[in-house]
Amino acid sequence: MAVVAVGLAIKAGGGDLGVPLPPFVMYWGLQVDVLALVSVLTFAAAWAIVPALVGRRASPIVCATGLYVLALALGLSLNLARNGTRGWWAVLANGRHGTLEGQYEYLNGLPYLNRGVGWYLGHYTSVLPHVPVHVQGNPPGPLIALHLLGIGNPGALAALCIGLGALTAPLAYDLGRTLGDEHRGRVAGVLTAFSPCTLLFGVTSTDYAYAGMGCLVACLLVRPGTRALIAGSIAGALASFFSWLLLAIPAWAAVVAARRFGWRRAALVCIAFAAALAAFNGALAIAYGYDPFSAVRETAHLYHQEAISSLRSYWFWLFGSPVAWAVMLGLPTVWFGLRALVAGDDAAIATCTLVLVACLVGFTKAETERVWLPFVPLACVAAAAALPTVRLRPVLAFLAVQALVIEVLFFTIW
Repeated sequence: MAVVAVGLAIKAGGGDLGVPLPPFVMYWGLQVDVLALVSVLTFAAAWAIVPALVGRRASPIVCATGLYVLALALGLSLNLARNGTRGWWAVLANGRHGTLEGQYEYLNGLPYLNRGVGWYLGHYTSVLPHVPVHVQGNPPGPLIALHLLGIGNPGALAALCIGLGALTAPLAYDLGRTLGDEHRGRVAGVLTAFSPCTLLFGVTSTDYAYAGMGCLVACLLVRPGTRALIAGSIAGALASFFSWLLLAIPAWAAVVAARRFGWRRAALVCIAFAAALAAFNGALAIAYGYDPFSAVRETAHLYHQEAISSLRSYWFWLFGSPVAWAVMLGLPTVWFGLRALVAGDDAAIATCTLVLVACLVGFTKAETERVWLPFVPLACVAAAAALPTVRLRPVLAFLAVQALVIEVLFFTIW
């Protein structure tokens, strides 16, 4: 509350912290589409079937499939409430059919692939200052994937992001099972599907897809055994080619491994991932002249040179970033996540460590509701360790109301 009050006071006094409603990256603006009724009915139906999904009667396959469908249904239905079906893709579009944010999105960078993937990788650092902002903030992977998949319109890009992002719910289920038991996994999956963060900032952003990738890496790396370690390391190296933030997921897994299996396993996780990362980037360097080190330096330089970044005070966002993300994660989820942290839960400790480091580094000053989407399933897995069964439905009701109210009262950009 103190951070929100300070942010609003600075804004009221004429100060500029780089977002319209500090610490949140959203605008006031009541707007309701007739399809909002579909949103309400879908949330009510989802809330009603939760006991059947979480209960033991549903097999793991049925549960995972149900969680995926649940995440899709909730995300798509919620984003009907303001602008109808246009709300699914408009933020990714430029021009009269899109939004102002569309000029910064990936599709506008596709012309830089006209000379081929090899040319783009070899000239990536020199091209970086000229591509859209969201392309600047990530490695070459996203634009290359769109080029290779032939995706060139907002609808197709939205479908890809939503389809991959909705995997966070069943993957959180798998991660919770690995770190706890069947019940913890199911609760984690449901919390992820209902999280306002994924619903409001995930469904219409590419970071939702990165969240799915990151959760897959986490699922593999926390498993015991050599095969899982190798698969997770390779998956982690590939995922880091799409988002710099996903470099943090193996670190999260190493913290969990250290607590569950000891420092030897944690060291193996770090070594295996480092080897996979070096091999993958080394192959690209040899084949195409791609320089990942220059790419990281240029990305950091561009971030600090941005006018919007200079408005965002490090000291305010040191606290504002985690507060904004936590509120959108869902206040009940944060509460039970903190209870798990106090109880010494491995996932809770690793997630808290990740958030603290991300705050201190200062590369995500604001917009963490979107940028930190890969942390959402990790936090939900942590909260599931401390959430009693009798509290689950009230918690989900709170999350549903929070998401619906924010969607109608605020323009959340993504």
